[in-house]
Amino acid sequence: MHISITNPDRSSDLPYFSGKAEMEEHIKKTGLSYAILRPAVLFGKEDILINNIAWALRHLPVFGIYDDGCYRLQPIHVDDLAAAAVARIEGKANETVDAIGPETFHYRGMVEMIAREIGSRALIVSLPPMLAYQGVRVLGWILGDVINTRDEVRGLMQERLYVDSPPLGVTKLSDWVRASCQEIGRRYTSELQRRLDRMSGHHSK
Repeated sequence: MHISITNPDRSSDLPYFSGKAEMEEHIKKTGLSYAILRPAVLFGKEDILINNIAWALRHLPVFGIYDDGCYRLQPIHVDDLAAAAVARIEGKANETVDAIGPETFHYRGMVEMIAREIGSRALIVSLPPMLAYQGVRVLGWILGDVINTRDEVRGLMQERLYVDSPPLGVTKLSDWVRASCQEIGRRYTSELQRRLDRMSGHHSK
């Protein structure tokens, strides 16, 4: 069982996507049976991306979108991904499956949906990608975190998180946000701190 990413590409200039493609090729060459799941964006308990979008919409007067925000993505609930992985642990057929949720969003539409559900009055504006990225870098410096890397932004805008495949998950992001609207975004979740906590926890054992 291997968790990859949507649209891995050995020729991509984005190391994360080219690296995932290389790993998939290696797994297939081992001769071992395999199941490869390719999720896009994950959401659910301890989520980072959706939570922090909600946090920014709650706490900032303006939310900047990279360019027009018309690039697509297909979030999948973490429990749906886990269930798909468990169902394939003892499978005999080698398979590679796009693990996407039942809803496809344009990025701007997803942000607007989150804002609507949590009652945010933040102004959502389109910005030149470099200007938006610099703003995110400054915010990250204030928060002591790396909110987005340049490669993550490029992958999003290149629609690396979108595929033309049937959904694997059943949980709708819009339903989950609506059900979680009182909780999500109350606190900022630092990805950098989470990684440091995991490393320190590993070394302490």
